[in-house]
Amino acid sequence: MPSILAARDDSAFPAPSAVYNWKVYALAFCASMGSSMFGYDSSFVGGAITLPSFVSRFGLGTSSSGLSAALSANIISTFQAGCFFGAIIMAYLAEKYGRKFPLVGCGLVYNVGTIVQVASTGSLSMIYVGRVLTGLAVGACTLVVPQYISECSPPAIRGRLIGVFEITFQFSQIVGFWVNFGVNQNLSGTSDAQWRLPFALQLAPGTFLIALMFFQPESPRWLIKTGKTDQAMESLCRIRCLPQDDDYIVWEVESVKEQLRHESELGATRPLGAKLKEIFQGENRGRLFLGMSFMMLQNLSGINALNYYSPRIFKSIGFSGTSVGLLATGVFGIVKATATLIFMCFGIDNLGRRKSMLIGSVGALVAMFYLGAYSKVSGSFEHTVQQDGGAYVAIVMIYIFAVFYAMSWNGIPWIFCAEVFPTGIRSLSLLFTTCMQWLGQFIIVYSTPYMMTSITYGTFLLFGCFLVIGTLVVFFLMPETKGLSLEEMNVLFNVKGFAMNQRKKADEIIALQRAAENVVNLKDNTDYVNIEGV
Repeated sequence: MPSILAARDDSAFPAPSAVYNWKVYALAFCASMGSSMFGYDSSFVGGAITLPSFVSRFGLGTSSSGLSAALSANIISTFQAGCFFGAIIMAYLAEKYGRKFPLVGCGLVYNVGTIVQVASTGSLSMIYVGRVLTGLAVGACTLVVPQYISECSPPAIRGRLIGVFEITFQFSQIVGFWVNFGVNQNLSGTSDAQWRLPFALQLAPGTFLIALMFFQPESPRWLIKTGKTDQAMESLCRIRCLPQDDDYIVWEVESVKEQLRHESELGATRPLGAKLKEIFQGENRGRLFLGMSFMMLQNLSGINALNYYSPRIFKSIGFSGTSVGLLATGVFGIVKATATLIFMCFGIDNLGRRKSMLIGSVGALVAMFYLGAYSKVSGSFEHTVQQDGGAYVAIVMIYIFAVFYAMSWNGIPWIFCAEVFPTGIRSLSLLFTTCMQWLGQFIIVYSTPYMMTSITYGTFLLFGCFLVIGTLVVFFLMPETKGLSLEEMNVLFNVKGFAMNQRKKADEIIALQRAAENVVNLKDNTDYVNIEGV
């Protein structure tokens, strides 16, 4: 009976069943504690700053609506600013020191930032400093965690394993949403414990990341790139559960070496300036454009407005009260996380990246346009509206948005960016795409309070329009990447034309290459037999 961890493998060198073992899933989960830090923060902070104890302790209740919006934007967006620079710093650290120990360092910095926030006794400055530190750690993790998982994954389940990054993010968001609801229901609004507990729980994912990464191997591809082939073989054998002389291990190591030699000939080992020139040349430029576009469009879809400001958004469609907003937000988190889990386990490597993005984009934009239309017709931004059928449909549309977003823009931009760039320039390319992610988040989380105050229902319509743009970008420019090895991405992106035809042509080229390799291998084996017979 085949293992439930196995998968259909159409790569150049099909992997033996031993490769699909629990160790590679454990590796993805341990590294994804960095994603857990990200997920918990993105869900808890928007609700935590609306808790009565936080409002009272930091004097937000005495502010005008405009000043209150500015303070909320500042508290939340300082995190994104830290993330932006954390990604830049990690680009250097990951190339110099590998993937494993810089991730341990991220956990340490994150915990220090958490302690600074919890220690605040009413000083917003300490909150800002702490959030910058936690942002530095999270930004660094979002650069290196998908890269680390991708470099350790068998091609047939690479999407599923990088999806663990997103699954962990989603379930950590659930924790953040419901922690806020729990403390609001059970702790006094006059007690500092009410707001300190959600902030203090940030220590959990940071500590898990530090502890769990000590038991994981370094990235084999990074080790090969730095000339440590023997250590790379040991790491691969440990992850793949195969001996060093296994044909699959030998093929995998040689494939990475061959790509690195090819990239070296193209100048990938040259200084930074030359690498930058290489990134912006030829088909590499197209990959970078797509990756950066996906990261920006992911934020412009409106998801981070919902993540960070969901209590206020639920209020805008007629559901008022701190408890009601937090409850609806918690359900939103459960719906999104469950949809993500199901899709990443059973859909991403079956349905593929391209079809998933197209289906999810269409569903999400329909939901977003309904929210805009309902808010306009009901006037829910101007006054409290009756909770009639239209209001309940609006709630349902938020959850429908969550489902369709989960199968598309939620995780696929991260998967796409982690798998399409050549090894020699992968870290530098991911720096650009990850910084674009954090720039997009900063823009959205900083501007959303102002947009909801000034353009009201137009906020939803704006997000819907960007989803239309995203759908068109995917349809014309995004090729299908499922099942290809990291080294075969060069073939796919060297094919000219629109995305709908690229994969078919690439498969034909790869099939011819495999046939040629089989002929060479057969000739080598025949020559060996002839020599033995002499």
